Amino acid sequence: MHAVILAGGKGRRLAPYTTVLPKPLMPIGDMPILEVVLRQLKSCGVKKVTMAVGYLAELLMAFFNNGERLGLKIDYSLEEKPLGTAGPLALIQGLNDTFIVMNGDVLTDLDYKDLIQYHKQQGGIATIATYKRTVKIDFGVIEVNKDNFLTGYVEKPTFDYRVSMGIYVFEPEVVKYIPKNQYLDFPDLVLMLLKDNKKVATYSFNGYWLDIGRHDDYERAIEEFEKNREMFLKDV
Repeated sequence: MHAVILAGGKGRRLAPYTTVLPKPLMPIGDMPILEVVLRQLKSCGVKKVTMAVGYLAELLMAFFNNGERLGLKIDYSLEEKPLGTAGPLALIQGLNDTFIVMNGDVLTDLDYKDLIQYHKQQGGIATIATYKRTVKIDFGVIEVNKDNFLTGYVEKPTFDYRVSMGIYVFEPEVVKYIPKNQYLDFPDLVLMLLKDNKKVATYSFNGYWLDIGRHDDYERAIEEFEKNREMFLKDV
């Protein structure tokens, strides 16, 4: 199995840390978040990893090298200009079979084998791993009609949403929809697939998931990893 790690962003929300370190190299415990991801992928049968790099690429390349230390084959695809979250896929060679695409800053105990198996069972062109997030509104929400007359009043409601975990399984055909050297984000790619009547599945995950994009989430990730290391690195 081939995995593509998106590791080219600037991680502005984690500044000033990311002024000197790319976000995937931010440490949690005694290793960077991306090393946790790579060890998890290897334990689930991934043998080859391509890192789509840009910002501070030389640091990622120096740290992970060819992947031998982790028992993986790692190569790199360098974007010379920002291409969004989906655009870098058009530059990567060898995506000839089902492959995983994911962000390099996700702390989760997702079973990638189960995700891949589910994707194959669904028979779609793509599968998006999703997670339920609950948003609490700390105000009374007013509902009105077109004439501004009150139709409802809900005190401090909560709303549940299924959000993308930043983890995808794709069939090679997906790459045909991505123009080379053009900026493209995943939401736009998925809408293109739907417009072309392609089947896109969602995989509902109810375990642990945290994107370390913000300072408070990063601090939480450090704490959770230290307390539950065996949960994230079961077979490592």
